[in-house]
Amino acid sequence: MTRARFQTFDDPSHAKGPERIEALRAALREIGADGFVVPRADEHQSEYVPADAERLAWLTGFTGSAGTAIVLQESAALFVDGRYTVQAPAQVDTGILTVVSVAETTPEAWLGAHLKSGQILAYDPWLHTPDGVARLKRAAAKVGATLRATEKNLVDAVWAGRPRPPAGRVVAHPEALAGESVADKLARVRAALAEGGLDGLVVSDPHNLAWTFNLRGADIGHTPLALGYALVPAEGRAALYLGSPAIDPALRAALEPLADLHPRSAFPEALAALCVGAARLRLDAATGSAALRALVEAAGGVADVGPDPVTAMKAVKNAAEIAGARSAHHRDGLAVTRFLAWLDRTGPVSEIAAVEALEDCRAEGGALRDVSFPTISGSGANGAIVHYRVTRATDRSSQPGELFLIDSGAQYADGTTDITRTVAVGEPSPEMRERFTRVLKGHVAIARAVFPEGTTGAQIDALARLSLWQAGLDYDHGTGHGVGAFLSVHEGPQRIAKTGTVALRPGMILSNEPGYYKPGAYGIRIENLVLVEARAIEGAERTMLGFETLTLAPLDRRLIDLGLLGERDAAWVDAYHARVRESLAPDLDVQTRDWLEAATRPLAGGVSAA
Repeated sequence: MTRARFQTFDDPSHAKGPERIEALRAALREIGADGFVVPRADEHQSEYVPADAERLAWLTGFTGSAGTAIVLQESAALFVDGRYTVQAPAQVDTGILTVVSVAETTPEAWLGAHLKSGQILAYDPWLHTPDGVARLKRAAAKVGATLRATEKNLVDAVWAGRPRPPAGRVVAHPEALAGESVADKLARVRAALAEGGLDGLVVSDPHNLAWTFNLRGADIGHTPLALGYALVPAEGRAALYLGSPAIDPALRAALEPLADLHPRSAFPEALAALCVGAARLRLDAATGSAALRALVEAAGGVADVGPDPVTAMKAVKNAAEIAGARSAHHRDGLAVTRFLAWLDRTGPVSEIAAVEALEDCRAEGGALRDVSFPTISGSGANGAIVHYRVTRATDRSSQPGELFLIDSGAQYADGTTDITRTVAVGEPSPEMRERFTRVLKGHVAIARAVFPEGTTGAQIDALARLSLWQAGLDYDHGTGHGVGAFLSVHEGPQRIAKTGTVALRPGMILSNEPGYYKPGAYGIRIENLVLVEARAIEGAERTMLGFETLTLAPLDRRLIDLGLLGERDAAWVDAYHARVRESLAPDLDVQTRDWLEAATRPLAGGVSAA
């Protein structure tokens, strides 16, 4: 019997030419508006959204995880970041939609050039944060236009056959894996509320809901979330409002002493009741919608928009979560190493075949819950598309002389993984080896970094880019994102990027993934997950931190230019490979163990200085 796979390869594009945008324009005329803003978001500002919230993909055909469309009667634009400047034009009808890089023109600047005085720009207040609405309002006001909230989403009004909302099973996450009881977490949350002079917290981020109440769900693909809200008053019982009725009895029993469970439909009335007496409620600036703020204020409450304190708590993993992460990465390292050995033996393969083989390797361990995101399997030119997703229409086989980039991850009950390896198919060119080595030098610079307490990701980001900059090269994505504990593969607030303003703290897990992409030719990315840890340095005058690399899988030695890499970085690679070999070899079959021995032999023993 063939097992069900976690990924499909149908073309995810939903666009049917201009008909859908024209239908939206007709809906705008019916309400007397001139434009509509369509973000890639649900009411929780999730990165990965349920099928019924894929409005941007349905309308435009663009399937990336971030983007915004603005449709006016005479023009329309799709705004994307540097990850999608190649993908977006290939997916949308550029005769109807202008693809705009947000690094060059923001949506607000575009509105200043295209929205006219007296016109009305409409938006769904459930899909925008208060700050996002304020930016749109300022942009409209500058040209004498008006911003108007709609009662219903206009895309939904024209979307025939829109999927039903999800209703996945909600289960308890064992305290042994969570490392902290719900009672203790709620006590920490209430202490933060007291410190801020707040009367309650509105939990709008499903990740924070899952973490606080030690639960996991199945409403979102590849991320174990239950969609809904929670109210945590400074005094009294907490309450959860979940969209799914499929709540496991064990979870009900675990939460009964601490919190009430209600259907999601009861949430607006309960929120209004909590506002009695001008209560000051914290709304999460990152995930709380403008509609929530309006509900609070209409009920007489005070909407205190700021960071949800749970976000920072969740980012710092406790001892149980760290132990789980190490266990998950060992298990995942075995699977990825078996896959890399298979890929090396097999030679040229199709992108879909590689995805299926890697998923099979992970499933063989018996602990795989899901992949943590759709695998990015790009051979040749497809590897240059940063978030490429293979379909049956785009699938291609690798060819000798090409690079194969595969970025993947897994969800296990004890941890979430994310790893990227770039491998040579046949003999790589000198340019490929030179670019790979520069990316590797950046990766090693992050892995070896030692920095004082209080250092932010933005201060570290340049280390990964320096070798590329020296050759006039760069990449248009962050160097690292936070990662959850059997939660989202992309977790804030920590990140290593030019915009990473949060100080890194021991217990945070992040990715280390510099890259280089040559459009139409190849892509290179090297990604391991790292754990922020305290570093003891003799004679140090400050508290110092560094990174422990969690990911265990070999790098492709054939792509390393040892002369460019240098002795110190080569020593790090050799030490990393020795650790990979010592950790994984005892649990591998003989054939894979022999392959790993060759793949991790010291660099000085076989890599030429090209």
